[in-house]
Amino acid sequence: MAAQRNLILFAGVALLFILTGYFQSWNLSLNILNLALLSCIMAIGVNIQWGYAGLFSTGIVGSVALGGLAVVLVSSKPVPDGWAAGGPRIFGALVFAGLVIALAVWLYRQLKPGSTRSLALAAYLVVAFFIYRSILDAGVIATEANNPAQAGNIGGLGLNSLFAWPVGALLAAAGAWVIGKIALGLREDYLAIATLGIAEIIVTVMRNEDWLDRGVKNLTGMPRPWPVPLEIDLQVNPAFLEPVASLGLDPVTASTILVKLLYAGMFGLILLLLVWGCERALNSPWGRTVRAIRDNEISSAAMGKDVKFRHLQIFIIGSAVVGLAGAMMTSMEGQLTPSSYLPLRFTFLIWVMVIVGGSGNNWGSILGGLLIGWLYLAVEFLGPQAMDIVTSGMPAGWLKDHLQDSAAQMRLLSLGVVLLVVLRFAPKGLIPEK
Repeated sequence: MAAQRNLILFAGVALLFILTGYFQSWNLSLNILNLALLSCIMAIGVNIQWGYAGLFSTGIVGSVALGGLAVVLVSSKPVPDGWAAGGPRIFGALVFAGLVIALAVWLYRQLKPGSTRSLALAAYLVVAFFIYRSILDAGVIATEANNPAQAGNIGGLGLNSLFAWPVGALLAAAGAWVIGKIALGLREDYLAIATLGIAEIIVTVMRNEDWLDRGVKNLTGMPRPWPVPLEIDLQVNPAFLEPVASLGLDPVTASTILVKLLYAGMFGLILLLLVWGCERALNSPWGRTVRAIRDNEISSAAMGKDVKFRHLQIFIIGSAVVGLAGAMMTSMEGQLTPSSYLPLRFTFLIWVMVIVGGSGNNWGSILGGLLIGWLYLAVEFLGPQAMDIVTSGMPAGWLKDHLQDSAAQMRLLSLGVVLLVVLRFAPKGLIPEK
């Protein structure tokens, strides 16, 4: 019965995408599908952290942003003049900062605990900070002064963005290691606050450091992942135009649909591989150990399990999956827009997907990602249409105008209603953990 029920749920969600394509446009339906598939991958990452180990992290947006930054560093066009102006000095400052931190950790372990150690480390870090800034600032100023209208950054390697996907996972994993070392010893509510704050620091740095990613000026024109072509190239390719013409299709529409289908195939394949790996891991001795730690840390520690190490391991793995999705999203969009990394979209919406789908169950996370991903984007055009129908018989006036203006808020209202209904009638999610 459970398998049949799950199939019915997935079929119902698939019907939503089909109806969107039939009544709106297939381009729109495929665009929603691609973003929903990326959200599913992010939901898998969050499910690994929360569903497997009970780690309540609200810093998901930080991992997504680091994944997007990887695409900039790997795939954006090289800026030789910008790198020559201040790149070596910036790189030297970052190396210096790493050495300072490593030495601070060594001193902390070598010195005896007490006020002397605290004062010595504080003085050392203050002096080191001013030296670091003196090295970094000159390089930043020189780099950002290089053609700021079109560049003003150090540029990337100019490689195909497909290579940036694993780099995005590694960059997010490295960030998670640092965050985990700082925050994983905290209680659940403090862990949530700390991860949210650190994620906002990451996004703020990306918004303000023009030398890195052009900040709020945005960085565009990044190459697409192989083998996805540009629509304009397809529209002048005879091998594409001839079959399209024989079917009586519009070349522009057909090219955009083909590109979106290629993205959907790539994203779907990676999602299935992730689910396969997660299912095998979850049903292995490692997975049983992790869930035992989640259910009772004290009992697991008494049995000789290293709780802190497992928590850090899970936190890194989950963040790496989210960073992979962030790199894939930036790669698909072909640009980096730091101002778009908002906690509502890339933290709390992903949490809603996991809760609605069923935490601890990978297929539940996928169902929640597809359902909430469709709802979040479809309500953008369904909300005004529904409000027009509701107010069609009303006389002109402030009430009708107010209701029509409030249609933009239907997205948040619908998400809240769905979340409340699911929590009331299926508190463990639509596909609960076995």
